[in-house]
Order: sequence, then structure tokens, then C-alpha cells
Amino acid sequence: MKDKIEQRKDISDVVISTRIRFARNIKDYPFPCRMNREQKCRVAAIVKEAALGGHSAISGRFRYIQMSELTQEEAVSLVERHLVSPEFISDREGRGLLLLDDESVSIMINEEDHIRIQVIRPNMDLDGAYDLADKIDTLFDEQLNFAFNDKLGYLTQCPTNIGTGMRASLMLHLPALKESGAMGKISASLAKLGLVIRGMYGEGSDPKGSVYQLSNQVTLGISEKEAISNLHDIAMQLINQERSARQAMAENLAVLDKICRAFGILQYAKLLSNDECMKLLSDLRFGIEIGVFDHIDYDTINHLMIEVQPATLMKNIGKKLTAQERDQIRAEVVRTALMRKQVPASRRLE
Repeated sequence: MKDKIEQRKDISDVVISTRIRFARNIKDYPFPCRMNREQKCRVAAIVKEAALGGHSAISGRFRYIQMSELTQEEAVSLVERHLVSPEFISDREGRGLLLLDDESVSIMINEEDHIRIQVIRPNMDLDGAYDLADKIDTLFDEQLNFAFNDKLGYLTQCPTNIGTGMRASLMLHLPALKESGAMGKISASLAKLGLVIRGMYGEGSDPKGSVYQLSNQVTLGISEKEAISNLHDIAMQLINQERSARQAMAENLAVLDKICRAFGILQYAKLLSNDECMKLLSDLRFGIEIGVFDHIDYDTINHLMIEVQPATLMKNIGKKLTAQERDQIRAEVVRTALMRKQVPASRRLE
């Protein structure tokens, strides 16, 4: 089992997804916090036109969503699917969303800044995500006059984003480091290196299912490429630490028992709360990572971690559900997904 961990060439066992986000503002308009409703609607209209009316092939793949027209469940589901921030749905009046057909790109209009371009790619793909975000940024730049200062760079509402206006982040599954109690020390060390590690929904969120978001904090006095390179290098160190911690736990019978129990519960449970389900899915993913299971893939677990969220469950069902109804449907969704995979235990535990 240790050999399997050491010999793994790809890093999808740790890295779930990559995100690149650009913050941009249009010159001659106040920041969103100072705009009235009419100004917000005007900004939304010109950003929508710049995206949908552009000459790029990608323009035809966007659809525009008026946030005020969404139900609460639809709006919260966007947060659960990492397409918008929690702050973006707190007051939906005058806000719009441009969403690519495959949901790999989302553009928030009138969040903290006029434009938030976000590109998400599976696994570790910082360069690919950056290249696409840069192309979309160029598409807007050709038609809009961004607020830019020769000394400071792009001007943003929050001073911490001034400069490149870019946040690069990686979603990481770190169950062994969390279990070992190392995350507090790691977080303090990362802050000294200009990075921050948070829960799966960013600032103020909990690391449900041992999923963490690692991102750059420094945007001023550093180029976009330098920020991405720094994030990549630090992430590789974290990946190595996580794998070392896994090796120390891979032969622990109590750990193996917890993993197998998680699989048994997920296979047969009739009711699953969101917190319990996320913990069990994390344990199951851990089991795949250390070679306990052979016939289930990371994409299945990554997908389930999103699909079992409360608002997304209700959006997919098309109606409001009680807490117990959500727990029942959540268990059914997980059982069905695992049944399709027919996952046998590949490791003899005696």
C-alpha cells in the first residue's frame, strides 16, 4: 500500500480542483458598495453586452442569469457548486451572473467588485485555468475601460486585491493532515509565505469532508505568473506532507476499520445528514487514496460531495424538502452512485 502512495504520478488523490479568479472594476463607476440600483443595473447591462456581444467563440456559450429572479434554493445551490460566493447571494438585487454552458466559467457582476471572473478546472491545472481566465479578461478589456493605476495595478474595492486582482486557489483533500492535528501549524506557516488555507467555501467556512481551499494572499508587487508558481510549489509541499501522513496511517487497523465502516454505512444507510455524509465520503475517498478500494474513482466522490448539499438536492428534485426528506434522498443518491460502481474491497485486512 505504501508503494502505491509513493508511486502515484498524478496528484488527483489530493488536488480536487483549480480556480483562478480575476477582480475587475469599470472606470468612472463607483465600487458596488457605493452604487445605487440604477448604476448597478447599468453596469450589469454593459458587462452582459460585453460578454454576449463579443467576437470570441466563447461569447455564444454564456447565459445570463438575473440573480433576483432565482429562488433561494437555486441561489444557494450556486454557492454549493462553487460558482458564486456566499456574499454574492446575500443581496441579489442588481446582481447578475454569466455562466458558461459547462459551468467551468462563472462571472459575478456587482459582487464586491464590478466583475469577478472565475475559472474552475478539475485536478491541478493552474496554467490552463489562468490561460482561459486571461482570454476572458482580454475579451472584456477590449470593450470596457478597467480602473487601472500604473503604480498600483488594477484597482479593487478591497485593498488586499489591488495589483493583479488575481486569486489562484486549489481545492485539496487533506484527511491525514487533519487527523494528525497538523493543520493549525500548517495554516500559521502558510500565512508567512503569503498564502491562506480555509474551508471548502472560502473565508469563514469549515473544512467539511477534510476539504480545504489553498490560495494566494499577495496581489500587489508580484506578477500573476509568480503568484501561480508560488502556489504550485507550496501545494506540492503540502501534497508530499499529506502523502507522508497517509503512509503512517495506512497500516493502522483502526483507520482501516473506520474506512470500511464508512463504505458500509454509505452503501446501506436510509438516512444521511449532510455533515455525516461529507465525513463518510471523505473517509471513503481516503480509502481510495491508500488503496483499500479499486473500482471507484475520485470523480464520483468529488461529484457526490457537491450533489449531496442541501440546496442542490432540492434544486435537482425541483421542490422544497424537509430535513428528513433531504436526509432520505441524500442517502438514496449516494447508494445509487456506489451501486453503479459495484466497489469491492481490494485489500485483505487480516
